[in-house]
Parts: sequence; C-alpha cells; structure tokens
Amino acid sequence: MKALRDVRDRRQVSNCSVRSSLMVVLVLGLGCGPSDLQSGEASPLGSSETRAIPERLLPVDDSLVEFAAPDPNPERDAYFGDLHVHTTYSFDAYAFGTTVGPRDAYRYALGETIQHPAGFDMTLRQPLDFYAVTDHALFLGVGKAAADPTTEIGQLELAEPLHGLNEPGNEGVLSILPRLGVFQTFVPDLVQSIMDGQVDPAMTSAVSRAAWLDIIRSAEEFNDPGRFTTFVAYEYTTSSDDRGNLHRNVIFDQADRLPAEPFSRFHSQNPEDLWDWMDGLRAQGIESLAIPHNSNGSNGQMFKLVDWAGDPMDDDYTKQRLRNEPLVEITQVKGTSETHPALSDNDEWAGFEIMPYRVGAMEPSDPDGSYVRQALRRGLAFEEAGITNPYQFGFVAASDTHTGAISDDESNFFSKIGILDSTPELRGSVPLPLWQALTYRVAAPALVQDVEGTAYSQTPTTTFGASGVAGVWAEANTRESIYDAFRRKETFATSGPRIRIRFFAGYGLEGEMLTEQGGIGRAYDQGVPMGGELPAKDSGSPVFLASALSDPASAPLQRLQIIKGWSDGESTFEEVYDVACSGGAAPDPETHRCPDNGAQVDLRDCSIDEASGQASLAAAWSDPDFDPDERAFYYARVLENPTCRWSTWDALRAGVPPRPDFPTTLQERAWSSPVWLIPNRQGGGSLDAASRGSALGAEKG
Repeated sequence: MKALRDVRDRRQVSNCSVRSSLMVVLVLGLGCGPSDLQSGEASPLGSSETRAIPERLLPVDDSLVEFAAPDPNPERDAYFGDLHVHTTYSFDAYAFGTTVGPRDAYRYALGETIQHPAGFDMTLRQPLDFYAVTDHALFLGVGKAAADPTTEIGQLELAEPLHGLNEPGNEGVLSILPRLGVFQTFVPDLVQSIMDGQVDPAMTSAVSRAAWLDIIRSAEEFNDPGRFTTFVAYEYTTSSDDRGNLHRNVIFDQADRLPAEPFSRFHSQNPEDLWDWMDGLRAQGIESLAIPHNSNGSNGQMFKLVDWAGDPMDDDYTKQRLRNEPLVEITQVKGTSETHPALSDNDEWAGFEIMPYRVGAMEPSDPDGSYVRQALRRGLAFEEAGITNPYQFGFVAASDTHTGAISDDESNFFSKIGILDSTPELRGSVPLPLWQALTYRVAAPALVQDVEGTAYSQTPTTTFGASGVAGVWAEANTRESIYDAFRRKETFATSGPRIRIRFFAGYGLEGEMLTEQGGIGRAYDQGVPMGGELPAKDSGSPVFLASALSDPASAPLQRLQIIKGWSDGESTFEEVYDVACSGGAAPDPETHRCPDNGAQVDLRDCSIDEASGQASLAAAWSDPDFDPDERAFYYARVLENPTCRWSTWDALRAGVPPRPDFPTTLQERAWSSPVWLIPNRQGGGSLDAASRGSALGAEKG
C-alpha cells in the first residue's frame, strides 16, 4: 500500500478510533451495554422505547470504487522533480547535522514540513512530481551507524568523534569546527584502517547494504503512479587525482530487481568501470543511467578529449559513455555548468551563478573542459572525425541538497550543507558577528574575508545558488513514462522556478502548432522534440518552435533565446539568438538581441514591476545563417526579468546593505535539451582521426 494512502488510512482509522472510544466511554460510563439499550428499561440517553434491530438491514454491496491513474496524454505534460537529494545516509550530510531519512525527503517533496538540521522548518512552495534520493554510495549509511556506540562500527576508536555529534543541543555555531574535523578525517581514517587490515570491509559493506535496502523500500513506499514518482538511485562519488569533480548520479528505471550493493568509489575511481558495471546489469535486464554533475568543478576533467588512461577516445569508448550517460546536470546549488564567460564571450548571460572552485575545495577549477556548451561543441568535432559523439546529452537540473530538502527559492534559501551554512552569516551574505569573526581569525583564518572593511564568512557557499529543478515532457507521472523521457532526452532544466519550456525542430512546422488544438501532436508527427536528431535538407533552414510559460509564483519572462553551436568541418562556433521579446518587440536583425524591457527591482524590499515582461513567450524561428552542410546543435533558453538573489534577501531581512562584491539581482532561467542537425553531406566529415586533436582545439566564439 502506498505511503500516501497509508497516511489517509491512518487518519481514517484514527477518526474511527476516536468515535469508537467515545461510544465506549459513554456506554461504560453510564453503566449499560448493548443489551440494556435494547431492553424495555429506561435508557439514560433519553429513550424508553424498545427498538429491535433486525439481523440484516442492507444487502452486501460487492461493487468496487477504483482510483485509477489519469489517462496518458499523447501530447505529454510537464513534470518537475529533483534527481539529486542526500539524506542522513550520506556521510557528509550526517556530519553536517542531517538526521532526516529518505521517507522524510519524500514527504518534503510532497509538500509536508520537515526540520532542517539547525532546527527550523522547511516546506516547499510547490510540491514536486518526482524525486530521487541519491545518497553517496561510498560508505553508505556508515556515518550514521558509527555515531551509535552500540553498533560494531560505532565501537571503533576512529568513530568516537561522531558520538553525540547530532544530539539535540549540538546544532549551534560552536559545533561547526568539530563537524569539519569529522568530515575531513573520518573517511580517510576509515579507508586507511581497511587498507591496513585493522577494519574488515565486510563490516562497512553490511551497513551499506542495510541502508541501500531501506532506500529501496522507502522509494517503493512512496511511489504512487499517476500522482508521485520516486526512483531508486544513488551517487557515485569520484574525482581525478587533482581533485577534479567526476561525480555521477545513477538512476534505476524500476525497483523489482536491483544490485545488492551500489557500485562506489570504493570499487573503482574510474568512471569507465562504473559504465562496465551498468552494462553488466543491463545484460541482466536491470536498466539504469548515470547523470554527471558539477562539471564546473571538474578542473577540465569532465569533458576532456581523452579517456581515463589518457588515450584518445575511440568509438567503443564514446558509444559506451553515451549509452550510459544520456543526460547531464546543467545547474544546481553548487553553480551553473552551462557555460562560462571565458568560453562564451559573445553571450552576455554566460556568467550566471558561476562557482569557480573545485568541489569541496577553494582551489580554482579550470573552465576549459568543464562546461556543457563547450562539450556539445566538442561532440560535433568528434563526429567530424568519424567518431560517435560522447556528449550528445539532454539537460536536467537538481539541488544536490544535503538536508533531504531542495532549496530552490531565492526568497527562502537555506542552501545545502546543513548546519554549516544554515544562517546568512555562515553563507557569507551578512557580516559575521564580532565574536564569530574573532573566533575564526584565531581557529580558521581562511574562513574570514574582509570586504570593504567588513568581515564576512569565506567559503565556497558564497558562490552557491538557489538551484535547480529538473523537468520532463512525459505522457504520465509514472516511472516508465518519466524514465522514457530521460532516455529520449525530452528533458529540460530550470534554475528554480517552474518554467515550462518546449522545443521542436522540423520542416513545415508552424507557429500555430504551439497554441491550436492538436498542434503539439502535429509538431511531434512532422518534427522532432528536444533531445532528437533532424536530418538537414537543401531546401533551407528547418523551423524551430520554442515556447516558454512562466511560473506564476516567480517573475515574468523577458526574452526567449536559441543557442546554436556548429562545425564547418575544421572549427566549431556558437551564437546566441533572441527569438521572442517581451512587450511584443522584435529582436534586432543585426545583433539578434531584444531591446531592454526596462524591468527593475526595488532593492529596498525586492519588489518587481509585474507590468514588464510576459507570462509566456513563443516563436517559430528559422536560422538566418543556416548551412545544410554544417553539423549543428540548437537549444532554447528563456530568461525571467531580474529578481533579488538569495544573498540580497538575506541582507534585507537582516537590515544590512547587500554584500558589495555579490550580485544583488539575477535572471532566473530555463533550458531545453538540444536538437542536433545532421548534415546532408556524406561521411563523418573532412577530418581524420589524426586531425581530431587540432579540430577539437579549434573552438571559436
């Protein structure tokens, strides 16, 4: 029985129990039983009339009431969710104070209130349609178990710093340094103890298997086809030797047959071994996909030009990678990975929520090889060399929360790492109190930064963003339907607001298809949706249908754009085209930009002008620079009017000016997955494999 129904049933049972108990109290308290009420004696309830109750009053009704899932919609609906959520079973989350488990996370996604590690309530502004708990497979559940001194692992000496760590009353600022100490030492110490033979790895494996089974059971309990979808999932957490982030979330399509234990960094540092494991499961009928995230913090490692061993990628490698990784996470709390100003100098919006560091460190991350748009361009160059495109992926977004609760609302941002960034002061958006600044200067001076004479917290959290949400276009809110959307890449990403963005490409498509009855069905029949491939024709540019519907709880839309990347056989290029403007304005034919719509934000209270901007934007666009012989990709991006960033909201509530080196506003946005144009020229292109390296290096703005 599903968890939602369990809740309703418990409420019904509870109500019935109250009524039954009340009747028992009345009857027993009055000193009479059922036989007394049917006797001829006077009843204390006020009736002295004898009333015989027939043995049978009504015939048994054998009819049933069924609550079936809604019928599938062939034109597909937009569903929103999060595929990157950590709970108490992730060691780092436990060290940060998180005690909520997978069931709490699912209740939160459904709109219920749960508690933050710091003690305050967390409630979603809008419930989600799907959710996946993705706890770290590395030492899954071990932190929580080690904190309990009655467990076998909890009796180890190296577990002692975890004892009492999350007891009530230990959620304050003074607990942060001990938590950081545990976070930085426990896992390395445990790994070393296993390598030295002092700890049996079977001990940690047993803990992880038990936690994994609980994650599976919780997903099954809350999966409610047609209403709320859960996925069994986990995070494979690995990195390069230079601390370049190479993390992936692994999502299973079903839960009837699953591995007894997830593949982790403990099994291999090499992501190629993860793909081998996934292929092996697939051969047994167990389907899954992996979603890379935080390429922005990979120091150029995520989308590099060679394999793990440093050898050129061949077709076997690229096919395996594409088979197992059809999606990429383009934005989340630790920054946006679409592109970077150093890589896209002709894109005025390329600097959106950039986190410049490697994940978990303050070391800079090299943008080259770390961003999605550049990877899309590199994929074209691989194809020019006759090699399968390993970077032909669709887009999703996620939160990467470590509290069980997505924090995607700028006006109510509580970040991701529990107690460690639970206040504006800890997030670096509000000045540190004098005592805290002095404490940090003595105990951890790297945690303090002076900005114009004021002391602020200095951690990677200062570059975090209130992001993001994954979207899919699917026939129904079920595992099968949503997973199929993942596989065909009919997915989109938003930085938080529930913006619905749609994208088609085809010959003979018309703008009316976006609005008229049955038009979307015709767009599917005559074209391809986001995630698809379209063969080019000599007759000219295909028509690109792009549309976006704003989130009523957020700001109006300012502009709708199409981003193009292409290869001429020797180099790759990119261009940004505005295709629909708010206020009915037209993009400039030379600059391809909309005029400024004048949208403003009042920083005194973060109010916005609702009169500027649109509730929806749409366009039927043809590429003015189209060449049927050029390999290309296109995707849609929509920008809201400016609104206050989370750091400005923090300052406003604290009654202090916004931090001067932070942006005060931002433009929330959504991205469609790309469509790829296949050139009509024969062969893989003008380059041979030996020329691939130089071609991949020829990337121009």
